[in-house]
Amino acid sequence: MPKLDICFSPELLHLHDLRGKVAVIVDILRASSTIVTALGEGITHVFPVATLEECTAYGREHGCLTAAERDGLPAPGFDFGNSPFGFLDAARPVRGRALTISTTNGTAALRRSLAAEAVVVGAFLNLAAVAAFVRQQQRDVLVVCAGWKGQFCLEDTVFGGALAERLASEFDVSSSDATLAALHLWQQGRADLPAYLLQSAHVRRLNSLEASQDFEFCLQIDAYADVLPVWREDRLVLGEM
Repeated sequence: MPKLDICFSPELLHLHDLRGKVAVIVDILRASSTIVTALGEGITHVFPVATLEECTAYGREHGCLTAAERDGLPAPGFDFGNSPFGFLDAARPVRGRALTISTTNGTAALRRSLAAEAVVVGAFLNLAAVAAFVRQQQRDVLVVCAGWKGQFCLEDTVFGGALAERLASEFDVSSSDATLAALHLWQQGRADLPAYLLQSAHVRRLNSLEASQDFEFCLQIDAYADVLPVWREDRLVLGEM
C-alpha cells in the first residue's frame, strides 16, 4: 500500500527522498489557490519562479502575464498580485494567456520539489482533482506545505489532513506522525473550516492586509474540482482527469 506523508515546511525537504513519489505542493493562502483559479479561468499554462527578477524576465521572454507577491502584498510592477480574484475580474480577461508567478512561499516550495516523479498543485479548491490523480498514480505521496518563510502553517497542514482522509482506504496514512497530526487537525476543524482557521497566524496576517475575501474564497472545497495543475517540463499545465 502506498504511503502518504506530509512535510510541514520546505526547510524539512532534506529529510525526504522525493524520487519516485508524487509531490503535492500546497500554499492555501494563497499561491496554490491562485494557480488553481488562474488555470480554471482559462490561463493556458503557468511558469512558477522563485524570484521577482525571473518573473519579469519570463514575462518579457514569453509575452505572458505576470503575478508577484512579497510579504502578503502585491509586488510593484507586475500585472497581478497573489489573489485569486485577479483572475475573476471580467474587466481583465485572462483566457488564452500564459502566466508567470513568484510568491513568498509557494512557488519556491514547488521549485524545490522537482526531484519528485510527479508534481501537482493542491488547494481546497481542487481537493477532488488531487485525490483522483494520486489514486491513479498509486505511488507514495509527499504533501509539501509551503508554510510561511520556512515555518509551520496551520492551513496548509489541514489541507494535508483533508487529503489523507479522502485517501485513507487506499493509502497508508497511519505510519507517519506528521500525517496523523494533519488528519487530527482536519477532523477538528472541518465542521467550520473558516472559523477554525481564523486562529491561524497567516490568516490574521492576511486579514490585517484587508484580504479577508481571499481567505474565504480559498477555503471553498472543490470549487474547481476538475482543475489539476501538473508540472510538465518547465511549466504547470492542466492535467487530464
